[in-house]
Parts: sequence; structure tokens; C-alpha cells
Amino acid sequence: MKDVNRKKWAKIEIVGLILVISSFLALVFSPDSLSNLFNCITAQVFPIVVDVFLTSDVGIAIVVSVIVGRILERFGFTDALIRLFLPIMKAMNINPSVVIPSIYNILGDINASGKVAGPVLVKANATKSEQKIAVATMIQNPQSFATFVLGLIALSVFKINSLPVVILSIFVPLIVVPFILSKTIYRNTKGVELEELPRFTPDTPIMKVLFDSGIEGMHLLLLVIIPAVAVVFSLIGVLDFIGIWAPIQYYMGSVLSVLGVEPSSGIVTFLVSPTLAMSQVADLVGSIDPRLVVGGFVLANSGLPISVILGQVPVTWAESTDLSEKEALKAAILGCLIRIITATLLAYALTPFIV
Repeated sequence: MKDVNRKKWAKIEIVGLILVISSFLALVFSPDSLSNLFNCITAQVFPIVVDVFLTSDVGIAIVVSVIVGRILERFGFTDALIRLFLPIMKAMNINPSVVIPSIYNILGDINASGKVAGPVLVKANATKSEQKIAVATMIQNPQSFATFVLGLIALSVFKINSLPVVILSIFVPLIVVPFILSKTIYRNTKGVELEELPRFTPDTPIMKVLFDSGIEGMHLLLLVIIPAVAVVFSLIGVLDFIGIWAPIQYYMGSVLSVLGVEPSSGIVTFLVSPTLAMSQVADLVGSIDPRLVVGGFVLANSGLPISVILGQVPVTWAESTDLSEKEALKAAILGCLIRIITATLLAYALTPFIV
């Protein structure tokens, strides 16, 4: 059957025509432009995908964190957490499973957290609102224990009392963020009784857990995380080719400084690795305001870098929960904004009392 509307130009066809004409003109007047574009994209993607995820300990850490997460789950860790947080979350009329991803995040990796803890939310019959709260809350916690340790070292080098910073930036958000979001943006929440929740400890033989979790970790790394990272850094490569990426980085540094975050490490936190950022801060002793160190610590101990927020979290959570990629992305961005606000507040309000 003929499509009568086919005679009319669709909007996407007009976009395609513009691309065809642009490509033809580029080949005629600037034959090297397309190859230069691919070189810019490759230059951004290669060091992250290969040097960070394939040949460094980051990729192995993701696989190991899935294994550790599944072992913890097998030995009753999830059920114990549910019991501990049930009274508090019940008082706030929220399913206690919303805090599970955050705990797994602190102990392991943000990608493993979604893979391991995401299905827990579904099994606990958490609503979509509660699943979004879980994503936003998870972003408030460090996705690497190494980031946390290096951050503590940086605080000690600057003679900053770390205990108030840790309590207010890592543990308090586990309760405060779900409470605020459940009363404002994500209101469809429901407190539950322990009897209404299933047991989350599987009875799978331990050796099968070990081998299956190793396979699961490799699948997560190779087929979910690396493709998501490649997409994000491909976009950065396009911006770099156009010539606007350098100005974006410059203005990012200026904004971070105003927000109470050390600019150079803040940019590394956003774009590359919070762990790397924290390892660099200690070298700046005596040259920067301690306020910027506190803000940098809070920001680094989160779900960043941005490739995780924009790429890995949406893909992982769309696979593991009832959320679509768009819904998970919005919740992750909201969590990132909350973290930035937290970093600014603690940098300006707390620092005078702990230095």
C-alpha cells in the first residue's frame, strides 16, 4: 500500500538532506575535515575506553565489585540492611529498599550497584518514584572506596577535621535525600511492613554465585559501560572538533571555583575520575583555600564523572529496574544537582568550624 504522505518532506529528511549537502561540500572544499573529526573523536574515546577501562584497574574493579556485591547478597547483606533501615524509612512512608543501591555503591561500584541492587527494588515492589529516589540518593555516595580514602588523606594534609565532613556528606544524605524527594518531586511512595517484603538472599550454591557473577561483571563492563562511555566521549570529541570544548572547560573551572570546589580537580572529577581528582588535591597544600578542598571532597565522593551520569546509569538501571533510560537519566541528573548544592553548602558553611 502506497504511503500518500511519502511525497512530502519529513523534518528528519530535511535534516538528512542538510547532512548530505554538508558532507559533499566538506569533501570538495575541505577533504581532511571528516578524517579530522574522526581523529578528534578517537582522541577523546581511546584513552578512556582503553587506558581507563580495559588496561587499568578500573575495569577490573567493576568486575570484582559485581562479584563482591553478589557474594554479599548471597550471605544476607541485603536482608540485614532492609531490617536496619526499615524503621526509619517506614516513619517517612518510603520503601526501605531505596537505600540499598547507595550502600552497595559505597562498598563497590556505581555500575555494580545498579546491576545488583536494582533488581532488589523491583523485588521489593518499590514504585517508580521510589526507584527514582534510589537513583538520586545513590549519586550522593562515593562510587569507589579508593576515592573516599584518598579524600580523607587530602583533608588530613590540609588539617581539616574529616569526621563532620564524612557524616554530613555521606551518611546524612542516605536519610535526608529520600525524605526531601518523597515530599516534593517523587511523592508516590509507600512504607511497608517487614512481612510484606520477600527475602532477598538467594539460595544459589556459592561456587555458582562466584562464576555467574564474574560473567555478569564482564557483561556489564564490555556490553554496557564501555559503549555508554564511548558515546559520551564521542560527543565531547565532536565539541572539541567544533572548537567549543576548551571554552566549556574554562567556564566550568570558573563556575566550580564560585561553588566552592577546587577548579582543576573539580574538572577531573566531572570529566575523568573522582579518584584521580582526589589524588591530585594533596599536592596543592598551601596554595588553595581549604574551603575548596572540602567542596572538592564532597563533589568527588559522588556518582560522577559525568559519563556515568549520562551514560552508564541510564543504561544499567533501564536493564535492571522498571525505569526507562530517560527516567533514570533525569533522576541521576537531579541527584548530581543535589550533590553540587551539598558541596557548596558544606564548603561555605562547614569549613570555618573544622579548619
